[in-house]
Amino acid sequence: MTTAIATFGRVLTAMVTPFDADGSLDLDGAVKLATYLTTEGGNDGLIIAGTTGESPTLTHDEQIELIGAVAGAIDGPVVAGVGSNDTRAAVELTERATAAGAAGLLHVTPYYNRPSQSGLLDHFKACAAATDMPVLLYDIKGRTGRPISMETMLELFETVDNIIGVKDANGDPAQTAKLLSLAPPDTEVYSGDDPLTLALLATGAVGTIGVATHWIGNETQQMMDAFFGGDIATATELNRLMIPSYSFETGDLAPNPIPTKAMLRLMGLPAGPTRPPMGPEPEFVEIEAKAVLAGLGRS
Repeated sequence: MTTAIATFGRVLTAMVTPFDADGSLDLDGAVKLATYLTTEGGNDGLIIAGTTGESPTLTHDEQIELIGAVAGAIDGPVVAGVGSNDTRAAVELTERATAAGAAGLLHVTPYYNRPSQSGLLDHFKACAAATDMPVLLYDIKGRTGRPISMETMLELFETVDNIIGVKDANGDPAQTAKLLSLAPPDTEVYSGDDPLTLALLATGAVGTIGVATHWIGNETQQMMDAFFGGDIATATELNRLMIPSYSFETGDLAPNPIPTKAMLRLMGLPAGPTRPPMGPEPEFVEIEAKAVLAGLGRS
């Protein structure tokens, strides 16, 4: 089995945004966490100011400060979450994040206002035209209320040079396999749903943009090595080991990123609280975090 080419690496974490106790942005903590993730934590690169990074509660200035601080501190690529349901705002953020040092841009489908597919085409083309960096689409209909159709994605991949792929959280590996069978051969799919990463690798995905990779980045890299090396049995066993982490990372009572921030605090890493309206953190989350680490053989 050949090794898939991934522009940003195989394992990226959609990093939480550390806050101080009063809810203010903790830039020093963000740099410390980013450095850990890309040196000891098994990550090739990071997504900064995505949904897991609580982008809905960050100001645009905070997003750019955060992107610039992390991009200037780590060796791996920083892909900036710059999506918006306002095309003008998304274009402005794209320009500012590019100037701040982002190696790539992540554009989520415009949410809530539910644009047509032709509206999505115009939106993504305008965003891609605002940078010379590579762009990933982010397809997550459960959060946005509007999927990117296969026809729309194919047109973007075929006609916009710097739209290189998609963070796929549509929950349908069969659809992803069909997309890749029709897309240009250099199209890059990243798993955007940790429990489906191994399944998406089997369809042709090049890597993952994870959440549980805050603490299982090394195990995820091992799974990637096994899969791309043709050792499917080992990849499957490693995936089984990580299933409790996938289950822990989000839920109705403790949605992402509440569990991850609890896990990071347990590991002695910067996290801080979530900003409203995400909190408060239920008492059981820390207990479950300890059990997840114990299952991984860590104290």
